[in-house]
Amino acid sequence: MCKDPKLTVIGAGPGDVDLITVKGVKALASASVVLYDALVDDGLLAYAPNAEHIFVGKRKGCYAYEQVQINDLIVSRALSHGHVVRLKGGDPFVFGRGAEEMEYAAAHGLEVAMVPGVSSSVSVPAFQHIPVTKRGSAESFWVITGTTKEHKLSNDVHLAAKSNATVVILMGMGKLGAIVSLFAKEGKSDTPIAIIQNGTRENEKVGVGTISTIEKIVEENELKNPAIIIIGEVVKHRERLLELQKTHLEKQMVR
Repeated sequence: MCKDPKLTVIGAGPGDVDLITVKGVKALASASVVLYDALVDDGLLAYAPNAEHIFVGKRKGCYAYEQVQINDLIVSRALSHGHVVRLKGGDPFVFGRGAEEMEYAAAHGLEVAMVPGVSSSVSVPAFQHIPVTKRGSAESFWVITGTTKEHKLSNDVHLAAKSNATVVILMGMGKLGAIVSLFAKEGKSDTPIAIIQNGTRENEKVGVGTISTIEKIVEENELKNPAIIIIGEVVKHRERLLELQKTHLEKQMVR
């Protein structure tokens, strides 16, 4: 049994390996074991060259480990090896179950620490020049899970559809039809919407339209999970930037 069993939960960021924090890199360097999820880029494991690497994520509906098994693995590896790092995509406290795993570890006598990550909810839109707030467009934003543990659309989406805030929905592609129907019923068929698949990665794909057109755009561009849905007037900022850049380039060519 190890003298100092410890769990550190680390947010890996939205996808791009460069978006992990310096503190996260330092914590990985001291890891004895790294348990990592499907949305984590394998390249980050190079920061823990002396650790055992165990994939515990979900791919195409298949679980490498159930959550109960992950919890037990955290404790058993910490007791036998010492420092366990739980590497999770985005920020572990934003729909990441990081809090649950820390509670379980603490209840079994482990020291626990958390290194926040860059949340995909704000960074993925930002990477495509979409701010979640902008003066004159949105004074606030919602971040909502599209699918609850009961595999239903979150009731908060119903509330968000009635507001003027930017709405960011994670894990919502399977409920896209229901989401656009809700917003259409609120008279928001012309509201801008963007869907970003594999945000910040080399294979990133983007679809931009309105509530009334986005389903066709998704079909044409074959957009699917993992993806983030952004709904609101702030989506227009991306198009505005592109227009400004195009106008500037045209002026430069005339000169």
